[in-house]
Amino acid sequence: MQEGFARLWRGTNAALALAVPTVGIYLPCYDIFRNWIEQFTTCNAPNLTPYGPLVAGSLARSLACITCSPIELARTRMQAYKEFRNGAKPPGMWKTLLGVLSAHKSANNHQNLQSYRIMWMGVGAQLARDVPFSAICWSTLEPIRRRLLALVGEEGNVSSILGANFSAGFVAGSLAAAATCPLDVAKTRRQIETDLSRALKMTTRQTLVEMWRDGGPSGLFTGVGPRVGRAGPSVGIVVSFYEVVKYVLHQRHINS
Repeated sequence: MQEGFARLWRGTNAALALAVPTVGIYLPCYDIFRNWIEQFTTCNAPNLTPYGPLVAGSLARSLACITCSPIELARTRMQAYKEFRNGAKPPGMWKTLLGVLSAHKSANNHQNLQSYRIMWMGVGAQLARDVPFSAICWSTLEPIRRRLLALVGEEGNVSSILGANFSAGFVAGSLAAAATCPLDVAKTRRQIETDLSRALKMTTRQTLVEMWRDGGPSGLFTGVGPRVGRAGPSVGIVVSFYEVVKYVLHQRHINS
């Protein structure tokens, strides 16, 4: 019973280790890319300016995914861990990554730099999931956020910024999560594959075809409810607090 209860939080340390660098790379890079794209398109191609958030979100998410992919691999494998022995704790994040790396080296009987690409196993599927997610999310979030903030006007404060960004993030995150659920399932399948040589050869397209063959539409959208239930509030919380911190720092800079 105790193990079953603790299982609900397995991978939490890896999730936290993933969240901090991911957000630290993702949101600042999104702001930088969006501002640059909007400035460039406004001067050179005004009709393309509305697509700035879509492109900026895709670029920023790609950079964050590639950088943090080994931690994502560890988190996914920790949450899928099923081998229990009485009195034995499931492996932590670093032990999980070392276990993946050691198994690959043993199977191939050599230790070279190419062996380390196993740490990025499933990164293609992760990019195939996260880039469309970010494109859908930001292209939905920005118009909603700007409309809500326009209702507040120039008298906006911390609470109005928090509310507008959380509402926009919740709606955008939920829609993006539902639309990209099949890609999330494909990413998970690839990262928990026990046959490492097969995992390196698998493609996202092949995995999606297998999922359709095994379970049809319900197989593609396995876990869509929990994914949407997590993504909506998660995007809302992260974006709203990020924007509040930006607002507070900006106000402090003005008043100093």
